[in-house]
Amino acid sequence: MPIKIIQGDITQLAVDAIVNAANPSLLGGGGVDGAIHRAAGPKLLEECKTLGGANPGQAKITHGYDLPTKWVIHTPGPVWRGGKHNEDVILHRCYENSLCIARSYEIHSIAFPSISTGIYGYPIEKASKIALSTIDWFLKKCAYYSMEIICVLHNEHDYRVYIETAKSLGIDYEL
Repeated sequence: MPIKIIQGDITQLAVDAIVNAANPSLLGGGGVDGAIHRAAGPKLLEECKTLGGANPGQAKITHGYDLPTKWVIHTPGPVWRGGKHNEDVILHRCYENSLCIARSYEIHSIAFPSISTGIYGYPIEKASKIALSTIDWFLKKCAYYSMEIICVLHNEHDYRVYIETAKSLGIDYEL
């Protein structure tokens, strides 16, 4: 199944789950994290308070509340510090752990933002390679499990980078 790459607003997608590029407290913040919390309403924050936060690379799941999705998978990404502090491993784990939770909850459609490329400063070119290669690995490893995976980019530049990365890596994708 190809990875779908789109430009849009992740909070508007009617999929089984969306992934939140959260901060470690899981209590909302800026960027996509803040947008998801605002769109989901106050019950999301209430549930997140019971989770006890998460370390970068971990993933935890909550209900979607006022979002058009049943679930939100929260994963704090790494802060970019030059690439010498295991940022690539942590970012890979964000995607891998989110996909593992999705499979365990029998989620068949999931949308990812570009994790850590906003205020956490991860270079989009590097992050897109990790995101797409991890998703592609999961789809091949779990070929028996049907899952639609959508990468949702909020601006034209990031959208184009993801397309070029998919092409350069030979990853099956659709727009």
